[in-house]
This record gives sequence, C-alpha cells and structure tokens, in this order.
Amino acid sequence: MKTTLQVNRYDPEASGEKSTVQEYTLDVPEHYTVLDALIQVREQDDPSLAVRCSCRAAICGSCAMRINDQARLGCKTRVTVMAPKGEPIRVEPMGNQHVVKDLVVDLDLFWGKVRAVQPYLQPKGPEPEEEYIASNESMLNLLTPMGCIMCGACVSDCTALEVDKNFIGPAALAKSYRFVADPRDGQARQRLEVMNEYAGAWDCTRCYMCVEVCPKGVAPMDRIMELREHIMDAGMTNTPGYRHVASFARSVEHSGWLNETDLAVDSWGRFNLPKLLSEAPFGIKMLMRGKMPLPGPLHKKRPGHENIARLMKRLERKQPAKAGAH
Repeated sequence: MKTTLQVNRYDPEASGEKSTVQEYTLDVPEHYTVLDALIQVREQDDPSLAVRCSCRAAICGSCAMRINDQARLGCKTRVTVMAPKGEPIRVEPMGNQHVVKDLVVDLDLFWGKVRAVQPYLQPKGPEPEEEYIASNESMLNLLTPMGCIMCGACVSDCTALEVDKNFIGPAALAKSYRFVADPRDGQARQRLEVMNEYAGAWDCTRCYMCVEVCPKGVAPMDRIMELREHIMDAGMTNTPGYRHVASFARSVEHSGWLNETDLAVDSWGRFNLPKLLSEAPFGIKMLMRGKMPLPGPLHKKRPGHENIARLMKRLERKQPAKAGAH
C-alpha cells in the first residue's frame, strides 16, 4: 500500500532556518507502524532524517512523537489506522520541549520535572531489619501509576504546561502520587505540601489530554485528582485551589449551577484586593458579554436545585473529607 508522510523537519545547523514540512511517499506493508515507515525513509530514502527509537515494542517510550496532531508512540501507531483511505500522515516532534533535530526533542524539561518530585522511596525512621511487607491492596492501587514508561506523551500535549512552563506537569504529578500512596514512604505530607504550592496539583486544568494520549493507561489527570483529595484530607485548605473546589461545591449546592463571580472571588480570597483588582479587566469583559452572574444570595436558583442540594448533603455524610471534590 502507498502512504505519504508529512514530516516536520528542523536542522539546527541550517543557520536561521525554521522548521519545514517534507513529504515522503512510499510503499509499505499493511502491518507497518508509523515508526516502521519512518525507519524505511531513513534507511532507503533520506539518511538525514532524525528519529529516536529503541525497543519498537511500546516498552521504552523512546519513539514518542506527534502523529496527526496528537502525541503517540510511533511503534504502536499503525499506518492503516492513521490513514485508512490513504490520507497523508502528519508527523511532528513532541510539543512543550526543545527540538534537537527533526523528530528528536531534548528531554531535559521532562526529566527535570520528574526529578523535582523526588521519585524514590523515603522511608521514615530507621532501616527495617527485615523486608517491609506492603499490603496487596496498597500495591494494586499503585499498579496504574507504576505503568508509566516515561515516554513524555502527556507532557507533550499538556495544555497547562503550554501556557505556564513552571507547571510541574502530568508525568511528575502522577509519579508524585505513586509515592504519596505508597505505605512504605514516610514523606507523604512533605510531598503533599510541595504539590499544594503554585505550579503543583492545583494548576492542572483538567483538559483530559494527558489521559487521551497516554499509551499505557496511566491516566495522569486521575492521579492528579487523587493527589488533590489527599491534600484536602491532610487539612491543607488555605490555598486558591482548595478554596476553588469548596466554592464550586457550595455554589452548586446552593443554586443548582455554578456562579463564576463567587468562584473567582472565593478562590483568590475576598480580601486579596491586589489579585482581585488584577482580574478586574477580565471581569469587565465578562460583564459586557452578559456572562457575569449576580453574586451570592442574588444568584438565581435553578428549578429542581433542592434535589441537587439533597444529593450533595448525602455525599457529605458519606465522605465528609472529600465532599468538596465532587
């Protein structure tokens, strides 16, 4: 079968030259992956093409790249799936990271953020004389985050990281949860305190992209939500993130729908005048477009809001520490 690869090319040695798109049309067997096709290009047509790979079995994560506008493993992505009718396949380097050449990126940003969460066990107290036996239940809970192969796909497509490079990122947060939830680790609270700060767990926008692109089902965003629950359970409530969650729940329970005005004010703190004033231009734009709801008691209640309030109260009775998270 014929397939066309539209590959993003970048050569740092070409002074002042920006990235370009180069097309390669080639004959490939139906079982070929995108990585197979790229290797064929490199070996038969263009040896200058730079692409990183190793195991070719979706284990090492080396061949992560953007294929048709989404981060994927090249070795796990079949040509026939991406182009069932022979459409061109767009291939680019991963996002949010510096491109070294063509499809190869510098992973310093990725590894720097992972190292920042101290991704190793830190037991509390003296070293045990015998093996530390963890419960089967606790280990089963860790199977999902431990499935990460460090490919960087989630970091590539993270929309929060695209806006703020200080954000610790989905891979590092999922790794942090892996140790917070490990009963053998003695630094859970210290880890949570770090993740409760700016650029930590609360900066995730829940766009779901990291879940969408993860090739191993680690679902980093779900791990981030669990981190937030651990933070709230630990009583760390004096942050915009917690106040945002609490205000969201309070607003929905009161009126049956979200009051964006109260949400913004509560999140930053009603007496944080400098921050509130800095957000005023945005609030004025919302008001001009009719998207600024009335504050507090003036916020109109939706029909049937009492049913939602009843459900919320039932949740609070069952899970008092986590009621705000829902």
